Amino acid sequence: MPKRAAGSAGESTGHGLGDVLADSPAGDPGPVLRRLVDAGLDRLPLPGAGHTLDRWRALAQVAAHDLTLAKLYEGHTDALAILAELGGAPFSTDSIWAVWCAEMPDAQLRIFDMPTPPLCKAGQRVRVGGRKSWCSGAQAVTHALVSARDGQDRQCLLAVAMDQPGVSVTQEGWQAVGMRDSGSVDVLFDDAQGTLVGLAGEYTGRPGFWHGAAGIAACWYGAMARIAGYLRHGSRHGDPYRLAHLGAVDAAVWGAAQVLRQAAGEIDAHPLDSCKLQVFRARLAVEAAAHDVMERASRGLGAGPLCRDAAYARLMADLPVFVRQSHAEHDQAIHGRQVLEAPQTLWEL
Repeated sequence: MPKRAAGSAGESTGHGLGDVLADSPAGDPGPVLRRLVDAGLDRLPLPGAGHTLDRWRALAQVAAHDLTLAKLYEGHTDALAILAELGGAPFSTDSIWAVWCAEMPDAQLRIFDMPTPPLCKAGQRVRVGGRKSWCSGAQAVTHALVSARDGQDRQCLLAVAMDQPGVSVTQEGWQAVGMRDSGSVDVLFDDAQGTLVGLAGEYTGRPGFWHGAAGIAACWYGAMARIAGYLRHGSRHGDPYRLAHLGAVDAAVWGAAQVLRQAAGEIDAHPLDSCKLQVFRARLAVEAAAHDVMERASRGLGAGPLCRDAAYARLMADLPVFVRQSHAEHDQAIHGRQVLEAPQTLWEL
């Protein structure tokens, strides 16, 4: 798939996104994602191409409208970036993609017709079998990038078409109320065909893996900024306690925005570097801010909007589940190790 141009795409996409989203009620993300793809509004600047912040602004804008749509939209645009970075074979421009690379001990895909020795060669057609969990948008997408293990237990990335024999979308694997409309269910693969994308280990080994991880934080940011907007609107009568919450929320949202801007700048300045220090800072800072914003909005606004405003209630149910895409203390420990190994000038003002 050819790389897409960056340029002013972020600005033009932003205006078009607003038009489509304004006419699209939250709650059924599949048809809305199809409208965005058909309108070319999935053609975001690639990470590290000089306009990463524009890319993240688009993700945040979609997340502020509907987090379940953002989950599918982020996965689709991430897949396009992966295919561009790894030189994946061209596919129809109207394809809708997902990225399903979570690997559970009891839900892994296996490639079972690799040559001897297994080569995991890009572009090779293989057969795959097993169960894949956490498959967001499984009913809505036409293709998916999935991780699978070869004969040497190496992780490979495959492109699979969903409309083929041997691919079955179940109704299993999701019980949460939050993010229910994302359709994150288990998918079964039984002698299904896939095309290898990149070499073994290249999916997680490339810089773009971490650049994409920071894009998730832009989705969290968009949702929490909209929640903060509810608190701002509800504080107009001057209640001192709501104003105190609003002041703290503004500081949290503003600080998270600065970290995201800095991370985007670092990625654009060093596109061949993973920028893991900045990526983990961004994810952890936005996660902490999101929890603070949700807590303060709930305390400041009370039960009223939670019970009587459908959009606000959806955001408050969806965002805690979406934020758990972070690995909490595990991610903090990884970042702590990076901090130990960073130069002493790390915190200079």
